[in-house]
Amino acid sequence: MTEPQDGLAHNARPLRIGIAGAGAISQFHLIGWQAQPGVQVTAIADPDRARAEAQAARFGISAVYADTAEMLAREALDAVDIIAPVGLHAPLVRLAADAGVHVMCQKPMTPTVAEAEALIADVGDRVRFCIHENYRFRPHYAEVRDWIAQGRIGTVQHVRLVMRSASMVAPEGETPFLLGRQPYLAEFPRLLIFEMLIHQMDALRAMLGELDVVSAEVSRTNPALKGEDAGVIVMRQRAGGATVVLDGNISAMGYPPLPTDRLEVIGSKDTLILDRDEIYLVSDPAQRSKHDLTANYQACFSGLIGSFVTGLRAGTAFPTDRLDNVETLRLMESAYRASGWAAAAPGH
Repeated sequence: MTEPQDGLAHNARPLRIGIAGAGAISQFHLIGWQAQPGVQVTAIADPDRARAEAQAARFGISAVYADTAEMLAREALDAVDIIAPVGLHAPLVRLAADAGVHVMCQKPMTPTVAEAEALIADVGDRVRFCIHENYRFRPHYAEVRDWIAQGRIGTVQHVRLVMRSASMVAPEGETPFLLGRQPYLAEFPRLLIFEMLIHQMDALRAMLGELDVVSAEVSRTNPALKGEDAGVIVMRQRAGGATVVLDGNISAMGYPPLPTDRLEVIGSKDTLILDRDEIYLVSDPAQRSKHDLTANYQACFSGLIGSFVTGLRAGTAFPTDRLDNVETLRLMESAYRASGWAAAAPGH
């Protein structure tokens, strides 16, 4: 049990962090935690104890557990970072809240909005609760958001974001990149929007404000998958009325395995383009802001973790607090309802 919620803002000692989950993505979390001053990752838990031990050895973590409940009971933690499969998110968040331990939980918060709303109600204000939805922390997306906020393109009128990757396909005899890293995704009845485009939806919300789904069409082009791998979602900006189109395909041969994005934001004064690693205005294409996407991939993990630490220390709001993130979940579910795709959700 840790001190009361507001005690962290006045305590100069290092924050004690526990990690729940030692899978492939945990390395990016752990690198992000190592970059934070005044923080110590003191324990890690995973049902595959050998996997937890390997991460503990790599990152200098002293305590290893096969059970998160035992870790929460034995360790004096200030916060836990939950990096488990989505079906385990709610049970682990409840365990942490019962122990008085603040929570950062990987996205999506839960398989459905109804489960998220129940979880938020159960946790209440007993602990701080943040979702690790990190696309809005990618430096190139943060720069786009800043350009829009600065009025460089005027009033937003029309937006199109195209995401492509070959993460779910590969030449014959090879394993697709994402299925090699997360093989269980092949069985997700909801795939493209739930697992991938939810990132872009959250980033668009951060740039443009709240959105509503107008229509959606999804399909499965790879028969080895249970869920959809291609789709187009049409949304409308609540405040300004701009049309926002999100077009995704994760079985696009010829593209790299990690997603690449092309964003066009048409405004009343100019048009902004994000093309993979470059940002520019159509009126001045020679002046381009260049980004290192490999570095930015880690930067979004580190940036979100930094915001969580700042929020705990200063008592300020998290950008991806559970009340904000449930709006992204609602947008995701609206897209599925509009498309008529797959009533079942992952984790069920």
